[in-house]
Amino acid sequence: MKVKNNEDKATIGIIGGTGSDLELNDVEEIKVYTPYGHPSDAIKLGNFKGKRIAFLPRHGTGHIIPPHNLNYRANIWALSELGVKYIISPSAVGSLKKEHDKGKFILVDQYIDRTKKRLDTFYEGGQVCHISQADPYCSYLNDLFYSSGKDLDLNIENRGTYVCIEGPRFSSRAESIVFRQWCGDIIGMTTYPEVVLAAEKQICYCCIATVTDLDVWAGECPNCGIVEYIDSCKGCGGSINKLTVDIQEILETMAKNSENLKKLLELTLPKIDVERDCNCHHSLEGAIL
Repeated sequence: MKVKNNEDKATIGIIGGTGSDLELNDVEEIKVYTPYGHPSDAIKLGNFKGKRIAFLPRHGTGHIIPPHNLNYRANIWALSELGVKYIISPSAVGSLKKEHDKGKFILVDQYIDRTKKRLDTFYEGGQVCHISQADPYCSYLNDLFYSSGKDLDLNIENRGTYVCIEGPRFSSRAESIVFRQWCGDIIGMTTYPEVVLAAEKQICYCCIATVTDLDVWAGECPNCGIVEYIDSCKGCGGSINKLTVDIQEILETMAKNSENLKKLLELTLPKIDVERDCNCHHSLEGAIL
């Protein structure tokens, strides 16, 4: 559909899955047709505590689209067409640091792009756009969610670097260790190119990363606990058991995280000042030749 009136518009968009599918009032499902093909699914429009929300299941109903096949441009274009100026993007991630344990929330402020095949711009000719990504994520949204997280007594951190890989495979142990050496905090498969496409549409973008596993850099020493996997523990010289990542572990942790994520969204969404003039809404200034 082509958006024609305010009833078909929303100011806040949520791209996510488990835990982020809030109970909206007066819900309608709409299909938005884009120049880039179909978004992941129909978009649910509804009201939540005085805010008009557009919810898009990132991987489609039933989680059927893998991250490397997502139509990121169609997803962001569709939300922009609906009038969205703030995107909240919960994302399940692995941890690259011992201190980021399972269940922790990290409000991402930087990314390292390790994807390979994704279309990551709306500007393919006619106009040239060099969008700034020095500070890719909206500090206003991050601060709001961090404040709410502390009020809820959650394990939450207001900064972190997200290493985004192509997927759908997980990393090798060598890759995981290299990403740690690059000062990555977490690893996942979805924040890029969502974040840069949102910038090209002058939309505030916030990634709420929820840690589900320790990735494969980690091992467990019977005496010293979680350590980087090597042949023997640097602390005690004992043997280290390899840790691996499996889907069952991720799903179990996501289920535990989902209630806290829902509480975080429910507390924060009403606080968003949708009339606020954010720097994110001027990201194209000086970017187009």
